[in-house]
Amino acid sequence: MATPEEIERRVEEADAARSARRSAAAKRIGELAQHRAAIAEQLADIERDLGDVLAESSDVIDIEELARFTDLPVSDLTRWREARKTNRTRRKKPAARAAGAQNDTSRGQSAPRIPTNDQAAKPPEPAVPRGDTVNAPDRVAAEVS
Repeated sequence: MATPEEIERRVEEADAARSARRSAAAKRIGELAQHRAAIAEQLADIERDLGDVLAESSDVIDIEELARFTDLPVSDLTRWREARKTNRTRRKKPAARAAGAQNDTSRGQSAPRIPTNDQAAKPPEPAVPRGDTVNAPDRVAAEVS
């Protein structure tokens, strides 16, 4: 029968090999994740550049013509252009709101409706919650590492 010291030594030997493999796996995953993050950042920069060039050249060439010349799908070209517009819009909105632009009726707000043909004006009805969200659980933010 093995002594307690011998058992401890055997467990440590078995754990050492497993620990070395675990350490190697963790290091490799970390390296690959860093490499992926760098490439994702490069891709985002390229897509931003694509959107900028698409927007800048829209007065001389449209998406369909670009698609014919480049063999790129219209959907990709449109997505890159629209992503650029969305990002620009997001950055400008807070400044516009700070300047008091929220009351600007040129942004799609309609004028009050005036009753016609002897229709009596009705007070607005209270908002009714959508049926698909009444019992929906609250969203919980999750930390991603």
